[in-house]
Amino acid sequence: MTRSEQPLAAGAVSAPLRGKVRIEEVARAAGVSAATVSRALNSPGLVSEARRRQVATVAQQLGYVAHGAARALASRRSRALGAVVPTLTNTIFADAIEGFQQRMEAEGYTLLLATSDYDADTEYRRARTMVERGIDGLMLVGVSHDQRLYELLEGSGVPFVQSWAPAKASPWPTIGYDNATLARVVIDHLVGLGHREIGVVTGLTQHNDRVPARLAGLRAALRHYGLSLPEGRVVRTAYRTVEVREAFRELQRRGKLPTALIANNDIVAMGLMVEAAAQGIAVPRRLSIVGVGDHEIVAHLQPPLTTVRTPKTAIGMIAADYLLARIRQQDFALPAELPLELVVRGTTAAPSRHRRKDPGP
Repeated sequence: MTRSEQPLAAGAVSAPLRGKVRIEEVARAAGVSAATVSRALNSPGLVSEARRRQVATVAQQLGYVAHGAARALASRRSRALGAVVPTLTNTIFADAIEGFQQRMEAEGYTLLLATSDYDADTEYRRARTMVERGIDGLMLVGVSHDQRLYELLEGSGVPFVQSWAPAKASPWPTIGYDNATLARVVIDHLVGLGHREIGVVTGLTQHNDRVPARLAGLRAALRHYGLSLPEGRVVRTAYRTVEVREAFRELQRRGKLPTALIANNDIVAMGLMVEAAAQGIAVPRRLSIVGVGDHEIVAHLQPPLTTVRTPKTAIGMIAADYLLARIRQQDFALPAELPLELVVRGTTAAPSRHRRKDPGP
């Protein structure tokens, strides 16, 4: 892919925005007139299907944005920022959006928001719609996206920032925390309590680069203590309580339940607590559970959840600050990674010395 500017590394400053692709460039590449390009994209009924597909393919390859949006992008007068997140059922993304919106509204910008449901094609289509409506900047989640999306954003000149990963995770501008750091914090805590048999209930990996990054971090942290994470102690689940409870039972079917479970997020952790309670498995006496996110409700559970507090709101705020600076042609150095905090509550304790002899609750 041809790039007119180098993507930013950690601590780097922004480069000038690339100019938009013009309709004449699309016409030249497609071997047709600019009027034909306009008709093919804006009034497809006026051209043949073969011509429409030809022009659409060339426009996509060049990252051309429809004419009406191009005017808005050129003038920078839309005063709207976009964000595409996987889901809003997980409140970590809602908290980030709240921070994002708080910053941009203070500068007179409007938010356009869409969800992708962890599907790369859906993310591309919804991001493209936003670009065609003239957004001035875009926030994405994660660092693995359809190549068409990167080409679209570069071709349109729309500044963008990725989130929920450290800057080193991508050559493109990225803001978030390091899952390897998060893994070390959790494993240090559990091993320090005496746990040696640890399992993980994590999310599905489809269009979710955070899941493999966290698993890799957990395995590396366990190796530091001479421990391992066998694949049999890793169960993947959707973020719905009924499926998390089934994941708990699947882990039991594979063998003896570990003394501690690490959940991919607080939603999963709460589902594990529900199933443990239903089976009469005492938490933390027989089973320790750790979540990630520190949702407001988890401090009020019985017992309250031990979790990792992630910089949810800060991610959104810094993402907005970065985009606003790029729109103004100002430099902005993104931090290498954001800090995390382990919040120890009531769901973790030393493993019971009598656990092997006591199969009951």
